[in-house]
Amino acid sequence: MEERLQKVMAKCGIASRRKCEEIILEGRVKVNGFVVKELGTKVISGKDIILVDNKAITLEKNKVYIMLNKPEGYVTTVKDEKGRMTILDLVDVDERIYPIGRLDYDSSGLLILTNDGDIYNNLIHPSSTIDKVYIAKVSGVFTSLEMNKFKKGVDIGGYITAPSDIELIHKGEDSCKVKIIIHEGKNRQVRRMCSTLGHDVLTLKRVAIGKLNLGGLEKGKWRHLSKEEIDYIKSL
Repeated sequence: MEERLQKVMAKCGIASRRKCEEIILEGRVKVNGFVVKELGTKVISGKDIILVDNKAITLEKNKVYIMLNKPEGYVTTVKDEKGRMTILDLVDVDERIYPIGRLDYDSSGLLILTNDGDIYNNLIHPSSTIDKVYIAKVSGVFTSLEMNKFKKGVDIGGYITAPSDIELIHKGEDSCKVKIIIHEGKNRQVRRMCSTLGHDVLTLKRVAIGKLNLGGLEKGKWRHLSKEEIDYIKSL
């Protein structure tokens, strides 16, 4: 059966479907010996020969789903042009996996890695309504007025965020710790929201995505998702 090229690439564990579209547009994909740059291209898996960066791709028969507690100082990519440590330096599996969504270099916490390209939209796509829960330490102390503004949505530079939630969990002299819940996935969104209200993020950790939570998983460690967790992300 014919399928869109980017869908087949995602099923083969290359990247999320949206990232696969970028790879196609960059001219890095060949089908039966010809470079393809059209997103509407359809192929037959197992029949057409597909090369990504001149390497043949095949369907991953073994689907893996991994939870990582990402430390600060690692980039959320498969490889880094600047030679920095990536999350794949922390996870040792035979399958080719990629991260669902991102955590920036200075952030830590829950990250899902998989070779199942069909679950991307379920978890992290900007249109998703699933809650992402963060614990942030910020400069200064949020006032009640600022938290009300935060909850209603703030302008982070040409974009007004959707309603979210924020709770003060510790108050210091010149900083505070807050629990933040958003369901969007804009680049560096939590940091930008806090900065808009005059509070720089000092530390940021994602502790949950929907019903998936870090629990007691130590920083820098990873584990396979349980059957119940896999069923959950597939049902979203």
